[in-house]
Amino acid sequence: MQFETLQKDMIAAMKAKDKVRKEAISSLISAVKKTAIDEGTRDNITEELVNRVILKEMKTVQEQLDSCPADRIELRDSYQATMDVIKEYAPRLLTPDEVRAVLSEKFADVIATKNKGQIMKAVMGELKGKADGKVINQIVSEMCK
Repeated sequence: MQFETLQKDMIAAMKAKDKVRKEAISSLISAVKKTAIDEGTRDNITEELVNRVILKEMKTVQEQLDSCPADRIELRDSYQATMDVIKEYAPRLLTPDEVRAVLSEKFADVIATKNKGQIMKAVMGELKGKADGKVINQIVSEMCK
């Protein structure tokens, strides 16, 4: 996802007076800018950075949804609407089968060591932001047995 696309979509949401969409995209933009400043890349915001931040924000909203009391319907609906907007921008993650295939192809020599820590260290550099960390961890655990 390009940072400029987020900015253009926020302007479009503002013109359409779509408050929920505008607020969700605005929170993504601020999170991206904050991360870029923290990493010292304010002038050069990469697509990888934007995708990483979007996934992090998606995880945060999912946690809010999970911890929201069932009787707070309006709050739950608000979180769900935000989640729906963020999902539109989230990069497609690899499925467990695709992760297994990548591990078998590129990391066969490391997996042969059966050292889970060493495998995770090698694999996460390649798959971070492309697949869910829990899925990667689960598959590596299966392969180490």
